[in-house]
Amino acid sequence: MRVIADLHIHSKYSRATSPKMDIDNLYTWTRLKGINLLGTGDFTHPAYLAELKEKLLSLSNGFFRYKNSKVPADKIVSNETYFMLSAEVSSIYSESGKVRKIHNIIFAPSFEVVDKINKKLSSIGNLYADGRPILGLSAYDLAKIVFEISEECMVIPAHAWTPWFSIFGSKSGFDSLEECFKDLTPKIHSIETGLSSDPEMNWRLSSLDKMTLISNSDSHSLPKIGREANVFEIKENDFSYKEITRVIKEKDIQKFLYTIEFFPEEGKYHWDGDRNCGERIDPTKENTDKCSKCGRPLTIGVVHRVNDLADREVGFKPKDAPGSLHLVPLIEIIAEAKDQETTGKAVQAEYLNLVSKFGSEFNILLDLKKEQMEGIDDKILTGIMRVKEGQLEVLPGYDGVYGTVKIFSDKGDEEETELVRPKPQMKLFS
Repeated sequence: MRVIADLHIHSKYSRATSPKMDIDNLYTWTRLKGINLLGTGDFTHPAYLAELKEKLLSLSNGFFRYKNSKVPADKIVSNETYFMLSAEVSSIYSESGKVRKIHNIIFAPSFEVVDKINKKLSSIGNLYADGRPILGLSAYDLAKIVFEISEECMVIPAHAWTPWFSIFGSKSGFDSLEECFKDLTPKIHSIETGLSSDPEMNWRLSSLDKMTLISNSDSHSLPKIGREANVFEIKENDFSYKEITRVIKEKDIQKFLYTIEFFPEEGKYHWDGDRNCGERIDPTKENTDKCSKCGRPLTIGVVHRVNDLADREVGFKPKDAPGSLHLVPLIEIIAEAKDQETTGKAVQAEYLNLVSKFGSEFNILLDLKKEQMEGIDDKILTGIMRVKEGQLEVLPGYDGVYGTVKIFSDKGDEEETELVRPKPQMKLFS
């Protein structure tokens, strides 16, 4: 069966996160989206963990089902949503004369393992303070703690290229996995590319060839769940925590089909820039690290950082890499077609109407052909097809400012946009 997995989100107990991010709402929205497997996020937070234990039922396969689901407990059903225990930890520490701020995702196979992890981490910092706890221990020490508790766990560097809080970030990161994880590097099998980069950018580093590149939403609100995800093909009898983590660890491209991606230009740190001055710099055209308006250092973005570490040209693709498919969330397509905000009542009503009529958001964006979407407003349908074909314009994001995607181009725009050439999109239909 096809498994669409978003394995990194946050609960309402994380800072700057919607109060609606609880298990009841997450289950409802994963059904709207068409997500089969969702990382719980935030299992380190005691109050959220109590909610997880109350509202999720453990299956024999290392996954969990929603307690109020009407799906039979003894069956794995392809259109149901299952949960996997996950969390993100922020490590802030000093190493080699530099302050490091590294975020890592943890996958765990059971509540028993999570309890042991939390017991150890609670002796280091306050787990109640934030769903994504800030701890004064190194990424290496975090990984050591987790792997000593269970070799079944995974530790995955989160949003690996963002400037401030990532393993390769320009502000606080390292130049290699080995610098960060040392002798534990062989146990780090994957990195998360983040919204501002995609697999194509990461393929330029031969040092990452052994890594499985995963993509997740890192969502702080319900509508953004699934804006990035991973697509697996797993037999129902094999659907388990052990199998999903094996596929990631072994980079099994027969079962890890592709990732669903943001257009990375839309990410908040794609280009260099200074948000206070509105300075947006394409590092492939301008070689500067200072703002031309105020003279302060620019925030060095992901394109610049990838260029610094890459040893391959743009366009290189390894032989054993899962594919990638770049999409725009359906609610954003509807909003632009209606010239309204995504939070507008008419936009949200149309979104709910379409996913109800056609099964789910991913059914619309991944599976249906144009002729199968009869009854969709003509402009919305045009937008959906343009997204599928990669025919967009994007003003790239910088220094914490999201990029602007335009599906329906306005020729009268004062600010020039960069045309995103059609990506080598995978065939959407077999």
